[in-house]
Amino acid sequence: MRILIVEDEKRLAMTLKDLLDQSGYLADMAFDGNDGLELAKSGIYDGIILDVMLPGMDGFHLLKRLRAAGNGTPVLVLTAKGDLKDRVTGLDAGADYYLTKPFENQELLACLRSILRRQAAFVPECLAFGDLILSPAVTSLSCGEREVTLSARELELLTILFKNTGQFIPKETLLLKIWGYEANVNANSVEAYISFIRKKLALLGSSVTVKAARGIGYRLEETRPEVAP
Repeated sequence: MRILIVEDEKRLAMTLKDLLDQSGYLADMAFDGNDGLELAKSGIYDGIILDVMLPGMDGFHLLKRLRAAGNGTPVLVLTAKGDLKDRVTGLDAGADYYLTKPFENQELLACLRSILRRQAAFVPECLAFGDLILSPAVTSLSCGEREVTLSARELELLTILFKNTGQFIPKETLLLKIWGYEANVNANSVEAYISFIRKKLALLGSSVTVKAARGIGYRLEETRPEVAP
């Protein structure tokens, strides 16, 4: 799982990254609110550890803007601001958990595991778009009476596209979300799996296609039959 750390104290951010790396997570860092928001909006993160007192944009405003954009990534607020008013503000802004500094490493990891499990519990059994139904639990994609089985990579890629209909997902985002930074793959891997998915959509006879915009990314689009004037 990939976690975003938004923390302006670089030494603490590095400590958190080391802790997460040792615990089996992939971790990225942002040191101000503006950069943190842009990274958080990318959709590649499974969870966010967020400080409140940040340069550029404070954590509460970052969180409000993230939730207003429809992003439901679990957020653990980690801050020295421990007053009741601040905790209420953070939870009302959309935080999943509020942990005050100083903290114990094992407590932070337990809180993180908790919000990640909670998010997983809300994953729908099926995702729908156009005439397609994606069933992650059984790794299948269906259109009417027809059904195809998906590989693990195809399922991951389609899940991202289904959850972000209406917006183009950059190729780099798909690469990072599915393969991560350390994997020995490149953009050709994304193109190959998009090709596999298009073939399966054609096999299903679906009206949904994967639209590519050069330099922008991919998204699902439903083609509608032209109506004669």
